[in-house]
Amino acid sequence: MLNARDILETITMIQDEHLDVRTITMGISLLDCCHSDVDVMCQKVYDKITRYAKNLVATGEQIEKEFGIPIINKRISVTPAAMILASCENKDAVKLAKTLEKAAVACGVNFLGGFSALVQKGFGPGDRELIEAIPEALSVTDHICSSVNIGSTKTGINMDAVGLMGHVVRKSAELTADRDCIGPAKLVVFCNAPEDNPFMAGAFHGAGEPDCVINVGVSGPGVVRAALAKAGDCDLTAVADLIKKTAFKITRMGQLVASEASRRLGVPFGIVDLSLAPTPAIGDSVAHILEEMGLECCGCHGTTAALALLNDAVKKGGVMASSHVGGLSGAFIPVTEDAGMIDAARCGALTLNKLEAMTAVCSVGLDMINIPGDTPAEVISAIIADEAAIGMVNSKTTAVRVIPAIGKGIGEELSFGGLLGSGPVMPLSTYSPAKFISRGGRIPAPMQSLKN
Repeated sequence: MLNARDILETITMIQDEHLDVRTITMGISLLDCCHSDVDVMCQKVYDKITRYAKNLVATGEQIEKEFGIPIINKRISVTPAAMILASCENKDAVKLAKTLEKAAVACGVNFLGGFSALVQKGFGPGDRELIEAIPEALSVTDHICSSVNIGSTKTGINMDAVGLMGHVVRKSAELTADRDCIGPAKLVVFCNAPEDNPFMAGAFHGAGEPDCVINVGVSGPGVVRAALAKAGDCDLTAVADLIKKTAFKITRMGQLVASEASRRLGVPFGIVDLSLAPTPAIGDSVAHILEEMGLECCGCHGTTAALALLNDAVKKGGVMASSHVGGLSGAFIPVTEDAGMIDAARCGALTLNKLEAMTAVCSVGLDMINIPGDTPAEVISAIIADEAAIGMVNSKTTAVRVIPAIGKGIGEELSFGGLLGSGPVMPLSTYSPAKFISRGGRIPAPMQSLKN
C-alpha cells in the first residue's frame, strides 16, 4: 500500500540529500571468447560486449525518467582479462585493453572493469603479461579499470605479486603524470576480491558468475547524515537503530532498480551492494556521518569505533531489504572522493596510519590516497602488503588504490574531476621496507583459513 509520507520522504532524500543509485553494472562472461589468435579473440570480445550491453545505458535512463531515481553510472564488468589472454599465442594485453575501450565507448558506459588478474597463489598463463601491461593500458584508455588480487584468507599473500604491483602503480602514475597521474586512480590491488562487486575500479565478473548478470550499487551518505541530524541527542544504540532503518530504505530503492533493469534487459538479477559510496559534493560524505555522531573531525580518536558502528548498522539494515546482497556492502572511505575526508586530510586530522586502522572495520581499504611523487616502488608494495594482511587475517576484502603524485610533495594536490575528486598529498613513513619486500615468496595463509 502506497504511503504519502514515505513518497514525500523519498523525494526529499533524492532532491536534498543526494540519494541515488550509484551504478547499474552489467557483468559479462568472456570465457567463450578465448582463441589462440589475439585478433580473433578481440573481435569476439567486442561483439559479445556490444551485443549484451547495447541497451544498458538507454534502459538505465528510462528507469531514471519513469521512477525519478538518479542512476549516476552505467557500467560493465567482464571476466578477468588475464584468463582469456591465457589462450592466446601472442598475449598482446594492450590490444585487448584497446578492444575493451572500443566496446565501452560503443555502449556509452562510464567505465568498464575487468582488466584484471587473480594471482593470490601464483602466476598463471597470461597473468604476468597482463599485469606488466597495466600502466600502458591505463594510459591509452579512458574508460578501462584494472584490478589485481594478490592475496586471500585461503591462500595467503603472494609477495612476488605484491613486489611487482608496487612498480606497476608507480609506472602507471609516471605514464599519466600529464593528467594528474590518473592511471593508478583506475587501478585497485585486492585481498579477498569479491566476484560480484559493481563498483569501480575493482569490478570484474568472476568465473563462478552467470554468463550475464545485473548488479546494482546504492549510495546515500547524505541521507544517513540528515537522519542523524534530525534525531538530535540520543545514545549510540539509538544511532545504530536509526542507521539500520535508513539503510533499509536506501536498499529498497536499489532492489527496485535492480529488478526493473533485470526484467527490461532480460538478464538475471545478481546482487545489490549496500556500500555507502560518497562523492566530493558537500552533504554526501561518510566522514560527515561520523562527525554527526559526535566527532569534532574525522580522523580523531574514536573514528574507528564510529565507523565500525556505521558499517555494521548499514549491513544489518540493508540485508533485510534485498533478496540478494553481495559485492562489498558497507561504508567506503576513499579520501579524494569524500568531501569530509578531503577536509580532514587537508587539516592533518586524518593520517595514513589512522586510515589503515579504519580499514579493519569498513569496506575496501586504503582508497584514493595521494602519496608523494618520489615514493619508491618498495614502499608502495609495503602499503599493499600491510593492507592485504588486514584482509587476510580478518577474512574480509581489503584493497589499496594509492596515487603517486609525480613531481609533487606533501600538501600539494591532485585533481581528477568528477566522482574521483581531488585531495592533498599525504605523508608516509620515510623508513625503508625494501629488504622485506625483496624476499618475495608467499606469506602463508592464517589459521582462520582452516575452516573445512
